[in-house]
Amino acid sequence: MGVRLRLDPQRGDAYSPGALALGRLLAGALTLGVICLLRRESWPPRSAWRGIAISGVLWFGFYMVALNWGEQQVDAGTAALVVNTGPILIALLGSRLLGDPMPPRLLAGMAVSFAGAVTVGLSMSGEGGSSVLGVVLCLLAAVAYAGGVVAQKPALGTASPLQVTTFGCLVGAVLCLPFAGQLVLEAADAPASATLNMVYLGVFPTALAFTTWAYALSRTTASRMGATTYAAPALVVLMSWLFLGEVPGLLTLLGGGLCLAGVAVSRSRSRAAARAGVPGAVPEPRPGQTSDSAR
Repeated sequence: MGVRLRLDPQRGDAYSPGALALGRLLAGALTLGVICLLRRESWPPRSAWRGIAISGVLWFGFYMVALNWGEQQVDAGTAALVVNTGPILIALLGSRLLGDPMPPRLLAGMAVSFAGAVTVGLSMSGEGGSSVLGVVLCLLAAVAYAGGVVAQKPALGTASPLQVTTFGCLVGAVLCLPFAGQLVLEAADAPASATLNMVYLGVFPTALAFTTWAYALSRTTASRMGATTYAAPALVVLMSWLFLGEVPGLLTLLGGGLCLAGVAVSRSRSRAAARAGVPGAVPEPRPGQTSDSAR
């Protein structure tokens, strides 16, 4: 989710973009549905449904299809350059639609992190071309991601993170139902490893990670939460090093360091603001937003 070097690593040609998105969303929705039943989670309040529906269409549905398709057309460096505009778009939309503050430290930190994310992407990309279609699809994915996050934020004022994520995932799955025929046909011929990878994407990066995201988003502004996702490229480098034995080069390490430094700057507050009690990393709840203790 969110912005990564390669948000959904290619699983070969076993599944087409739409079928992969639908399979992932179905696995995620099933996982979240079981969790809701175990926790006896109720239906979201009516006031939250607008945000849930918009985020489900844009982020869970359109975003996943566009990103899967776009990543087949471009190399990793181009994908990083285009898709990592997402947090910047979140900040702009959050400021315009949600009234999020735009302190200089946030803007400076996002600029540093963006440069780091692009550096990591360029250093880790191999040979391969980039088509205009792929660039457009990655850009549309970034726009949909930003719009979905900004729409999700108000819904978290009256619904729990689990509710928002579960029903957003269901909305996305319904949107992708036209790909059901492709999913059935491709699943019959796909190797077991590709299908297991698709299920993994649904259970962990979708169900669990998106719920964790919503939990964190409910406790900060959309702009600051978006800036935090720039830590993902650095985590990709670290995990590739630890689990895959891919030793990063100096340029990759530099990019990862820039990502983390930018996140640290964007999440910090000046001493003067801290002494004055200016809202920063944890803003006051918006009107109508309930705290955990009140839920």
